[in-house]
Amino acid sequence: MVKVVGVRFKKVGKIYYFDPGDLDIKLNENVIVETARGIEFGLVVVPNTEVPEEEIVPPLKRVIRIADDEDKKHYEENTKKEKEAFDICLKKISDHKLEMKLIDVEYTFDNNKVLFYFTADGRVDFRELVKDLASVFRTRIELRQIGVRDEAKMMGGLGVCGRVLCCNSFLGDFQPVSIKMAKEQGLSLNPTKISGACGRLMCCLKYEQEAYEEILTRVPKEGAIVETPDGQGVVMGVSLLKELVKVKLDNDNEADLKVYKAEQVKIIKDVAAKEELEPDIDIDELKQLED
Repeated sequence: MVKVVGVRFKKVGKIYYFDPGDLDIKLNENVIVETARGIEFGLVVVPNTEVPEEEIVPPLKRVIRIADDEDKKHYEENTKKEKEAFDICLKKISDHKLEMKLIDVEYTFDNNKVLFYFTADGRVDFRELVKDLASVFRTRIELRQIGVRDEAKMMGGLGVCGRVLCCNSFLGDFQPVSIKMAKEQGLSLNPTKISGACGRLMCCLKYEQEAYEEILTRVPKEGAIVETPDGQGVVMGVSLLKELVKVKLDNDNEADLKVYKAEQVKIIKDVAAKEELEPDIDIDELKQLED
């Protein structure tokens, strides 16, 4: 086991582990640490604890110190400078007529680097922009192109549920989300109904997926041939959460629909999952939502 503290550098960013050394670091304390980008100011979200060695990426960098009032004041000054740098960069982008959207600006704590985050439809030649910004800020400049999911995480907003975006409020890392999840949960495959503010599949499709996968092991698929207490029939509809199946019975050649609990029916012949698309829905368009 290795003694560590977990530190975040953004509100809902990834948690990074550091070696606390002899420091007794408590939850929600600010610390100064050394990272690959330089000296940084972070918030402790996991106080002194021990984790298995396989959970860390060696070598583990040490916490330099617990932040004092001067450090906090310097961090606040950097935050103000970031807003000014944002406006300056916007003007420079306009001057250079670049097809890019500036999302955020970040100063490293030691002011050795300024990072500009942006989105763009393709590759952007920003070499002249970097030279221009370096002449203004007199420090190292880094322009970093990010994806639409990261843009939503940084910008924030409201989801279709009316709540603050998950990625901006509590999701530290993005989890893989696929069209298969929407199918298995019986959701509409209309892109406008299953995509979030970022234009990609909604992260919340992941939340209940394990429960649906477990239910699907007990409930027959639509189109399956099953044996019921009233005879053999074909499954015409399924209510996964209620674990109910609607079966079309063949009683003397007269169609008869009845609803049964999944435990009351026995699968005679199963079928592959049906891939039904709504009118005017392009499968390629659906695949793009997974990117």
